Amino acid sequence: MMKSQTQDTPTKHQEHLKRQRDILAFRMKKLSSKQSDFNSKAAAQKEKIKKKYDDMKKVLDEDLRITLSQLDIETEATERTVEDSIEKCYHLTREIDQQLTELSAQMEKDQRQVQEKMSEMEERIIETLKKTDPELMQMDEFKNEQLLGLTINLLLFIRSQVPVTKKLFQSYAQEVVLDPDSAHPKLIISPEGDSVTYTDTWQDVSENPSRFDTTLNVISRKGFTDVRNYWEVQVTGKTYWELGLTYPNIPRKGREEDCWLGRGPTSWCIEYFNGNYTVWHNGIPHELPHVSGRTFQRIGIFSSSEGGLVCFLGADTMTPLYSFCTGTFTDSLYQAVCPGHDNQETNRKPLLICDASKSAPFL
Repeated sequence: MMKSQTQDTPTKHQEHLKRQRDILAFRMKKLSSKQSDFNSKAAAQKEKIKKKYDDMKKVLDEDLRITLSQLDIETEATERTVEDSIEKCYHLTREIDQQLTELSAQMEKDQRQVQEKMSEMEERIIETLKKTDPELMQMDEFKNEQLLGLTINLLLFIRSQVPVTKKLFQSYAQEVVLDPDSAHPKLIISPEGDSVTYTDTWQDVSENPSRFDTTLNVISRKGFTDVRNYWEVQVTGKTYWELGLTYPNIPRKGREEDCWLGRGPTSWCIEYFNGNYTVWHNGIPHELPHVSGRTFQRIGIFSSSEGGLVCFLGADTMTPLYSFCTGTFTDSLYQAVCPGHDNQETNRKPLLICDASKSAPFL
């Protein structure tokens, strides 16, 4: 009996593993189906959005056609007025030539009749010159200025509505307050917690486990676990900075490489240094040559727990810079900034946390 039970055990294990294998195979099939469904929905959504942009273009093209047609009609009317005036002058010139010929023949016959014809012709010439005075022919400058003003207003309105991703991300914006207790001693945090400035002077601050003591980092006072989050930092006038997201367990002491943003598995960052951009995660750098030399007033960071997305953007025009897809976030996320050292006296300006729910002036 014991022998039979011993022999049954491997068989049961085999059957159990086969069932588990079948379950996993079915799960993979379901995941593949889900992936195809996602791709189909994304493609359909892109087509819908593209069609709306095509519709907007048609509307604008038609409005442009109508506007230019109106200007063409008025230009044609002005041209006809000028042509009519030229024709009047031409016909009168021909009559003058004819009358001169007649006058030459009648000069000796009837001086009085000649004088009357001369007076009559003189009056007609004066009247024609008055009616065909080029200074009296004017375009409707006031209406043209109104038309141009309306076109400018339309452009400003369109600019206020695009990029549409800006409007979307603004709805995910939340307040970010920097935590002075986490700041490196050479960083000055504003009383409101909305800016950080580098100084050569070591600040008289309390020592605590959360403070970075080597890297010039500071993180937000609170973390977040929201499905989607968006925030912006003003980087104007700086030549070196780092911005990103981090788990709360990022190393903070000593010269360990993981203390730097993006150098370990617990943080993601974008770095700017003298015109060049690099993104980092888990110690792996990714250079961004497509924006090398470009400067932005604001940098935006968007994150979504769906897919573990971390996306860096040039927030002025919502230019995508780089995205990480980590799959799943394993902890709450904190905003992290590094204003950098003075970079030979070129990097003294602060990093400013912006109200990401409001747009910066469009350039």
